[in-house]
Amino acid sequence: MARQTRSSVFHQRGWLVALKRTYNYDPFVLTSSPPGVPLNNGIVLCRISSWITGERAVSLPFADHCDPLVESWDDVPDFTEWLRAECEHRSWDYVEIRPRVWEIKSNCDLHCASSYCFHTLSLEPTLERIFCALHRDSIQRKIRRADREHLSYEVGCSEKLVDEFYKLVLKTRLRQGLIPQPRAWFRNLVACMGKSLQVRMARKNGVPIAALLTLLHKSTIVFKYGCSDESYHNCGAMPFLFWKLIEDGKEMDASEIDFGRSNRENEGLITFKDRFGSTRKSLQYLRYSRVKSGVMSAWSSQAMRGLLSALPASVHPAVGRVLYKHIG
Repeated sequence: MARQTRSSVFHQRGWLVALKRTYNYDPFVLTSSPPGVPLNNGIVLCRISSWITGERAVSLPFADHCDPLVESWDDVPDFTEWLRAECEHRSWDYVEIRPRVWEIKSNCDLHCASSYCFHTLSLEPTLERIFCALHRDSIQRKIRRADREHLSYEVGCSEKLVDEFYKLVLKTRLRQGLIPQPRAWFRNLVACMGKSLQVRMARKNGVPIAALLTLLHKSTIVFKYGCSDESYHNCGAMPFLFWKLIEDGKEMDASEIDFGRSNRENEGLITFKDRFGSTRKSLQYLRYSRVKSGVMSAWSSQAMRGLLSALPASVHPAVGRVLYKHIG
């Protein structure tokens, strides 16, 4: 199914295996294809069973988006009706799907559970035209500043590079007051995603100061994770890394960069992505909910920030290992 037109990197087998290995989520595919033949349609989901956040099925955990892979939009109501019935039968709290595009006019018992901004950047124009479309002060100037700072650039997925990346992840999540992902998640992504995964690192005098983790699917490069050392922010490392990503994408004949989702309240991140000349769209996650409320309502980012602020930074990785699987 990963070869279908609407497929994304999150439909790849490697993503599902990494979810299973790290969080023990149970993946399955809802399809009308008969047994013993290759799948020609389907909705890929994971069952999540949590004593904190409840029982549910999600398509897909930690994926920015995951379109139903159907031959016709006329087929979607049948699929969503099965999800509704299965949700009731299994006593799940809800079923959630995360489509980039939704062309069904009737609600099919689904409601909007959350809404995000979603950015993509076309790589069809020349590098010169792409650079000219960058925000002159916030992006172009900082790329030039990074050149003056003589930042170095490294791409790969070696154990050393991933370890350096994860240390920057911990710094970034601490700064943001967020639970850090388990180290095993990134280890399993590297093992399962193969050559489609790259860590892109910026260094100042050999010191890791910012990094991106990107994934490749067909001709789309997906920016999935970014992290940085705040004490080096004046060096322009993040704009520098994204420009290097654009240059790499042009060199490999990629058609676009998927900048991923942004929470609507994160105006700074939305503005940053806007300033690359990217296209902004709305991304809505849809649910059928069996229950109207539950423990999920208490699982808020504000509550997590309060918990983390009361704990020493040294224990944050352990908190992530224990709690992150309940978030998916």
